[in-house]
Amino acid sequence: MAFQQGLSGLAASSKNLDVIGNNIANAGTYGSKASRAEFADIYAAALNGAGQNQIGIGTQLQAVAQQFTQGNITTTENPMDLAINGGGFFQVSDGVNPTLYSRNGQFKISKDGFIVNNDGLKLMGYPANGAGVIQPGTAQPLQLPTGGIAPAVTTKVSMEFNLDSRLPVTAPDSGTTTGIDLADSTTYNNATSMTVYDAKGQDVAVTFYFQKAATDADGNDTWNVYATANGTPFDTDSNGAAIDLDANGNPMTPYTTITFPPTGGSPTLPTTPITMNIPAGTSARGNTTLAIADIQLDLTGATENGSSFAVTNLTQDGYAPGQLTGISVANDGIIQARYSNGQSKPAGQLELANFRNPQGLQAMGGNVWTRTVASGDPVVGVPGDGNMGALQSGALEESNVDLTAELVNMVTAQRAYQANAQTIKTQDQVLQTIVNLR
Repeated sequence: MAFQQGLSGLAASSKNLDVIGNNIANAGTYGSKASRAEFADIYAAALNGAGQNQIGIGTQLQAVAQQFTQGNITTTENPMDLAINGGGFFQVSDGVNPTLYSRNGQFKISKDGFIVNNDGLKLMGYPANGAGVIQPGTAQPLQLPTGGIAPAVTTKVSMEFNLDSRLPVTAPDSGTTTGIDLADSTTYNNATSMTVYDAKGQDVAVTFYFQKAATDADGNDTWNVYATANGTPFDTDSNGAAIDLDANGNPMTPYTTITFPPTGGSPTLPTTPITMNIPAGTSARGNTTLAIADIQLDLTGATENGSSFAVTNLTQDGYAPGQLTGISVANDGIIQARYSNGQSKPAGQLELANFRNPQGLQAMGGNVWTRTVASGDPVVGVPGDGNMGALQSGALEESNVDLTAELVNMVTAQRAYQANAQTIKTQDQVLQTIVNLR
């Protein structure tokens, strides 16, 4: 009589219960993957080859295989929570030991600006240079900029607006000049303002005044455009010629003119951007603003139609200095840094890694795995490329443990344990019967 079968069955059932218990314990662990106990039968080797009447001598635990199926994705309110929808692993490192891999996207910002998990391991990816251009290459710990963003002087201004063709001519008859009284709205038809920035990032309020100057015999309408910076008229026009001022400081000549055809619509002049030079001045706060030279002003988006004056777009490329206020992560892994001046620029891009045989990875605890010979070398790429999953910010991947299935498996393992114990008991009873023979 042999007790080997029953003993191996007890050991196998016990290990199966251990695996099931570990799955249940990690049902609430983000990024955790369920494991499955895989068994193999055991046969004694025969000297003269396999026999037809072989009886197995039990079972053995052959492998504990993790199941890398997709877990449910749940949304959170933390932009630093990341979930991978598809294949791939986050790469994390302490900077000393080999890179580790994880599906748990619970990340935070360290005091030094690194993106780290709860164990302080740093998230790996591609950095960005000062201009926000991603620098692909070898992945390295991602570090967010701790300083602010430098100001940028305005170099381009684009305006889109409609002038009402039904309005009367408001330009006064003063000989060779037209002129405008900035304090008298009856001397112009419409006005609009925008903010531009000097080299220090100081805001300059620029106001444009539109004055219908004349309608010629062919029906072409001409509009004068006057401009002020912080309330002070420009000292030169778009051609660089000096603008004369009257005794009250009002401009006597326009900064530029816009000509529309008899059918209205887009202007016939100007058809290309013109140069705008903003003089130095004093802002409403009392600080001195710097002169801004060679701004390209695009008025080609202007129209003249029989509808009310309306500004549809005012854009310029300058901005004030700003401080980092937050970050966001796009589906392709690009980390956008947001600043207090409304600007944003890339601060880096996550790199994911995938394996031909994920089940060959070795679990290290703390929701991370390390590669082995069985898993093969990692294949790296950015989220969404190739077989890499897409990234979802403000979300986490739940454990793929199916609690209902695990509870059923637990009952099955318990019954198997009891049955194996019963075979040992029966073997003992049979042996006792033989011993008691007279």
